[in-house]
Amino acid sequence: MSRIGKKPVEIPAGVTVAVSDDRTITVEKSGNTLTMTHRPEITVAVEDDPKSVVIGAVNPDDRATKAYWGTTRSLVANMIDGVTKGYEKKLQIVGVGWGATLAGQKLDLKLGFANIISVPIPAGVDVAVEKDIVTVKGPDKQAVGEFAAVVRSKRKPEPYNGKGIRYTDEEVRRKQGKAFGN
Repeated sequence: MSRIGKKPVEIPAGVTVAVSDDRTITVEKSGNTLTMTHRPEITVAVEDDPKSVVIGAVNPDDRATKAYWGTTRSLVANMIDGVTKGYEKKLQIVGVGWGATLAGQKLDLKLGFANIISVPIPAGVDVAVEKDIVTVKGPDKQAVGEFAAVVRSKRKPEPYNGKGIRYTDEEVRRKQGKAFGN
């Protein structure tokens, strides 16, 4: 039995959770709406007494079903957290003359290359730029994390000079480089 999957997910006040017949879960609070389609091996139900979402499995002895069970419970919990609190990732751009600017629905990155790199901002993700810090916010944990990873991948931090795009809480291990002979 899945230890994570059998725990019910509490629904806070003001959040509405709906499960349709076509396996679609919709979580909504004050304009923020997230939807997900769950696997056919999993059952999802909304209970009213303690307001919660209960996730079950059709065949709890199957190894793959156990994995889907726990994953579905985590995804539903992340959706509820996303519409109530939201998710945020902060990136720091380190390098002389390097920076980022917003141009409509694109993030323009100046990273020491000859050209400016433009990254399109997906729907549902808010991006703010303040000096060398890029803040990515949104209710969808996957969209926020994926966009931050795409931006970071344009120039990963390198260990010799420390230049690149890194998360603000990321620690880059520095290397000494080659030693000068005799």
